[in-house]
Amino acid sequence: MTTPRVPGPPKTSNTSTSVIDPDQLEELDPEAELDVGTSLWAVVFAGGIGTRFWPISTPDRPKQVLPLVDARPLIADTLSRLSPLVPAHRVLVVTSADIAEVLHAAIPDLPRRNLLIEPRPLGTAAALAWGAQEISRRAGPKTVFCALHADLAVDYHDAFHDTLRQAAQLASTDSWLVTIGAKPTRCEPHFGYLKPGLPLDSFVSMADGGACHVEHFVEKPSLALADTLIADGALWNTGVFVWQAQTVLDELAARVPEISHGLPYLSAGELPLFEEHITSTISIDRGLLERSDRVVVMQAAFGWDDVGTWASLRRVRELDDTGNGVFGPAQCIDSSGNIVHSENGEIVVYGVSGLLVVSIDGLTFVTTLERAAELGPLIAQLPPHLRVRPGKTPPIS
Repeated sequence: MTTPRVPGPPKTSNTSTSVIDPDQLEELDPEAELDVGTSLWAVVFAGGIGTRFWPISTPDRPKQVLPLVDARPLIADTLSRLSPLVPAHRVLVVTSADIAEVLHAAIPDLPRRNLLIEPRPLGTAAALAWGAQEISRRAGPKTVFCALHADLAVDYHDAFHDTLRQAAQLASTDSWLVTIGAKPTRCEPHFGYLKPGLPLDSFVSMADGGACHVEHFVEKPSLALADTLIADGALWNTGVFVWQAQTVLDELAARVPEISHGLPYLSAGELPLFEEHITSTISIDRGLLERSDRVVVMQAAFGWDDVGTWASLRRVRELDDTGNGVFGPAQCIDSSGNIVHSENGEIVVYGVSGLLVVSIDGLTFVTTLERAAELGPLIAQLPPHLRVRPGKTPPIS
């Protein structure tokens, strides 16, 4: 497996499945009584197709099953990253019905009943509520779990586990919503930022594994504001969270009216009624974290990046000597800083820099990495047969 090139410190069908049917829920997990380091659960958000990776991301092979960082699907990398701290039987994956089958094929070790299939996109706050409720039922309301997205790149896996253990220990002792912040390595306007405030323990600094209250969040700031935030000590919001199941459910009920009226139905195992009472989709960040006074931040001891656009692959893929990130058969000659993705024969890139070159069955796509950051306007102007290409699901390693 190729280690992602992520900056970081060198520290040591209609599938309305009856997943929510109470008759099919397992008994309380005896591991829930053990130390949090051995009973931690996880909820992974893996919905959506990922149109920013057009043309290789399609309904038949969504972003989560693509080998974007290394030879394995993103979702398989996510489960591998959690293991052995969180084994597959304690991981719940929330996804959508249109991609559920291909997603599960990429992670066959995940028990089928751990795939939570949304009837429609409900927003990550609702997905979090479902995951928290399932964990509460299966392992008890005080069970600690981490929540994260499937499209993250993480370096230094031992440090990742150490950070999760520390966050889990804090979350287990009180009703904190623990978010993991990463120290920025560049000015990045496409990320979310959070500003640490007063420490929870004045004798333990954040650098030594302590936590701070979060003063405020800023989502996708301008370049100038991002510079100011970084200078003021703000951290990137990694989208990795740790908390108790009941703490999450209580805070969602108190802070997120967009879904709160549906929570009693979710508790009763009535997913259709829960869905019916969601008034609007809302994210975890805007719906819960920006409204709660229980949010604290711990700093990541691992390297982190978001696999959100083609350009991000230059930061997370293994690069050649001149900074080209290549997948498939390709030759880069007198060229630097390109991303080349070939599933359809040899590609030769000569004398160019900063390009994206993609070749799949019947289609070649070339643009600059800068323009590839937002493909919505392009896709909107394409003829219908090019907007969603069937493609072939890449082999799963």
